[in-house]
Amino acid sequence: MGFVERRDNGDHKDENSEKSVAGSEVEDSGVVTMINRNMSESSVSITEDDDDEDVHGKLEIGPRKTLKEQYEADKDDESLMRWKEQLLGSVDINAVAETLDPEVKILSLAIVSPGRQDLVLPIPDTAKIKGTWFTLKEGSRYTIRFTFQVRNNIVSGLKYTNTVWKTGLKVDRTKEMIGTFSPQQELYTHEIPEDTTPSGMLARGSYSAKTKFLDDDGKRYLELNYIFDIRKDWQSP
Repeated sequence: MGFVERRDNGDHKDENSEKSVAGSEVEDSGVVTMINRNMSESSVSITEDDDDEDVHGKLEIGPRKTLKEQYEADKDDESLMRWKEQLLGSVDINAVAETLDPEVKILSLAIVSPGRQDLVLPIPDTAKIKGTWFTLKEGSRYTIRFTFQVRNNIVSGLKYTNTVWKTGLKVDRTKEMIGTFSPQQELYTHEIPEDTTPSGMLARGSYSAKTKFLDDDGKRYLELNYIFDIRKDWQSP
């Protein structure tokens, strides 16, 4: 839901992930317009399946192993074993299910803005949300915080992508590398860097968006299609 295109550099961490290894704005006569950095790429309808991160540059990472198999491999490498122990923390290897695929469940999304109560958005059962999901105030600072749980196996390279369209044109693309996480009962929390909503007559209105969470294998754990608004003021509680 950001409005400045971001590309992950692979170095981002937040305090909860230590266990784990658009556009410009131009003001003209009081009206701020959103100018995409590459208009040839902006003219994309929301009907396009915008999945280039799934099919380009995908790494071949070899056969998947259970958590127990991963832990017991390379026992002669002391430094690697220390890294595994740090990653897994208090996980009981013998109690974890012998499954290959990790289970990642995104539990909630929250819009956090200074001086306002957090707007918590429960995750719906369906991928497409009917109606307007939320409203943002123009020119306001905000960040997105999400809470998730990992079970069964290690999830490698969990990432967040978000694409935004207005009147059929792509106006923003955000990619955020979250990290690699071990299964545990406690919840993980991650926060996207702060951004600012655009302002001005042309910036206000309805936007369509697609949010996805996927891993290095391209497996999707959540995909949401929704509509949000930018207005002169926040939506009334």
